[in-house]
Amino acid sequence: MHSIGGSAPESLSSPSPSSPPFAAPSGRPSGRPSSFSSRATSARPAVTELRLSAFASHRAAVYSLGPVTLFAGGSGSGKSSALRAYEALARLGAGEELATAFPDATDCVPERARPDAQGRRGFRIGCTVDGPVGPVRLDVAVQAEPQLRVVGERLTCRGRTLLTTALRDPGRTSVQAEWHTAGATPVTRAPLPDDLLGTALLPLRVAGKTKGQLEVLAAAEQVVVALRSVFACDPQPDRMRAPVPTGEGRLRRGCENLAEVLHRTRTDCPRRHARLATVAGAGCVGPVTGLGVEELPDARVRAVLERTTAATAGTAGTAGMAGMVAAAGFVGAGRSAPVAGLPAAAPGEAPWVTPLGRLGDGELRYLALALVLLTGPGVLAMDQLGEVPDAMRTLTVLADGFDRGLDRRQLHELLGLAAAICAGGHIRLVGTVGEAVAGGAREMPGVTVVDLSRE
Repeated sequence: MHSIGGSAPESLSSPSPSSPPFAAPSGRPSGRPSSFSSRATSARPAVTELRLSAFASHRAAVYSLGPVTLFAGGSGSGKSSALRAYEALARLGAGEELATAFPDATDCVPERARPDAQGRRGFRIGCTVDGPVGPVRLDVAVQAEPQLRVVGERLTCRGRTLLTTALRDPGRTSVQAEWHTAGATPVTRAPLPDDLLGTALLPLRVAGKTKGQLEVLAAAEQVVVALRSVFACDPQPDRMRAPVPTGEGRLRRGCENLAEVLHRTRTDCPRRHARLATVAGAGCVGPVTGLGVEELPDARVRAVLERTTAATAGTAGTAGMAGMVAAAGFVGAGRSAPVAGLPAAAPGEAPWVTPLGRLGDGELRYLALALVLLTGPGVLAMDQLGEVPDAMRTLTVLADGFDRGLDRRQLHELLGLAAAICAGGHIRLVGTVGEAVAGGAREMPGVTVVDLSRE
């Protein structure tokens, strides 16, 4: 467990469209490295630091991110805005336009930020991505008023500035970009759109013929892979209760198609489906021995919990999550009533099923979050990155209000599951929790708590 806060305040001002918002290229290191960068270089790119230089209620804030990181604090402390900035960076890294990444850009401007003589105000955010080429820093300055646009961007690695952009002419819809070449010409200059992230465009603009260009490409691709490997998850119990039609079986952000995804994992991922059945027993009320899916006559499906009498109850959910994950092999889904995907009950038992629609809000959120942690990008409605092998990417799950609706037992089980799974490096979790549960989270091994109430 770690408990950390933001860095000491520093002077800052709104981005100025008439001048570069970042320093010019130099040989000196640009800022301190992530606290997780001192470890051996990771083969899978992952965001290990989030910087909110001037964003909403955050000023000069630097947050180190571990495998499981929870932002904690009271209402208005900036928990949700931190995740909003992270998700916006992910959208920009995926090539989305600025207006899509920041639909409420004006609300992202620090409240007391004063406009310049032309009435312009903005915000600054950034991140550090660790990976094969080492820690790579990305910083972005955005003008929110009177017109939304990128006014500056900087990409650095090991003290070298690889890309810098600046809005030289406010009358144009482009920024002037310079990227490292290290050939006959030290840098290459070209205009880039002011509504897109320049780093995401580099793989399409840099030829890769010189050592410097290859360095730029490697750093840019590392950042893009990490940012495109983000899945924002916010289970909505009210939308998860009704049966759903079958489809491609990729879980959406609100998890309203949970039954459809379980219908897929039942056949495509039987071992993970069996693990989820065990997790269900640990977080749902009453005996749970399996997790199945009913195929309805109207081509829709609904998920159910399989239950048996007290004589056989307890076969699922009695072991702690860490022990279940660490155990060799996987626990089976148990004996069941005649529901698709589940074997028949043994003689003498009295099985029955409970449709997931009858579960409480906390139980539904618990199951949805557990499913996300136990699966992977292929089962989630997100950028699939077909050109990058799964072994070379790390899925990062963003869960605002991670503890919403969960009781103490469910939260403890989910955090234990997350810590055990994220320790493997394939998945990371960044979420927010309230002050009431932050104390218990601090006691969980492998969980980093960012205490915003102490800033």
